[in-house]
Amino acid sequence: MPATLQDQLVVAVSSRALFDFEEENLLFDAGDPQAYMRLQLERIDVPARPGVAFSLVKKLLAFNDATAQRVEVVVLSRNDPVSGMRVFRSVAAAGMTVQRGVFTQGRDPFRYLKPLGAHLFLSANEADVRQALSLGFPAARVAIGAPQAGGNYPQEVRIAFDGDAVLFADEAEQVFQKRGLAAFQAHEKRKAAQPLPAGPFKPLLDALHRLQRAGAAPMRLRTALVTARSAPAHERAIQTLMAWGVSVDEAMFLGGLPKGEFLREFEPDFFFDDQTGHIENAAAHVPAGHVAAGVANFTPMPETRRRPARSKRT
Repeated sequence: MPATLQDQLVVAVSSRALFDFEEENLLFDAGDPQAYMRLQLERIDVPARPGVAFSLVKKLLAFNDATAQRVEVVVLSRNDPVSGMRVFRSVAAAGMTVQRGVFTQGRDPFRYLKPLGAHLFLSANEADVRQALSLGFPAARVAIGAPQAGGNYPQEVRIAFDGDAVLFADEAEQVFQKRGLAAFQAHEKRKAAQPLPAGPFKPLLDALHRLQRAGAAPMRLRTALVTARSAPAHERAIQTLMAWGVSVDEAMFLGGLPKGEFLREFEPDFFFDDQTGHIENAAAHVPAGHVAAGVANFTPMPETRRRPARSKRT
């Protein structure tokens, strides 16, 4: 029978998200890909330092054992195949088992998310992340320079999510952006019993829920909802998760307080948020990634450039 990734949690990760290739990447960004390739080849036997997504990937892979392959990690990279050799050698040096990789030598990699059936794409390239999101795949741009995850929970994968425009659609966020906090609170209180539409990371939450139910001792999952919502708007978020039949282990309704210090105490292996300000605050403490979705990431066309609306034909 042909190989299949069905029934597995599939994570696609770029080489810069998995490893710290920032020094090498300076050559690539300077427009000298050949020099970049030569440097990677010179360092082929030098294990790369862990990147922002390293802890998340390594812990998720620990869900696999001799009896079942529950998680598949695929390196999906703009790197060239030669540089890909260093990536795989660095993976092996870190004690991880990653068998699959796609290296596109500068071309768009996100088109391979569909045949992979990816539940998550992590990359340092914002354009690739936006394209992946537009195609319906959970994706985040890793905050390069964020610290490594803490080591206090070696048997637990810890993931934290923002709510609106991440787990949930940005319906309520649009109300807040257009009409302010009071209107947002009234809107959410009025619709407390009505589940929010799914956001871009709902498929990942579902896949994590399935992984958690499958059981794979000694590894466990612990999830947290970390949101700027506060009472009474908290209730709709909880009701939505209940309606979906999934749950989170912790919920923090911070009412606009900075999230970074709360995340520092939770110690996630990764945190996802749609607002760059929250990511900058969080990335001072924990690994984090920006989800470029929702109204907070939409820049409207200036009034002078908008075309006048056409009247309908009668």
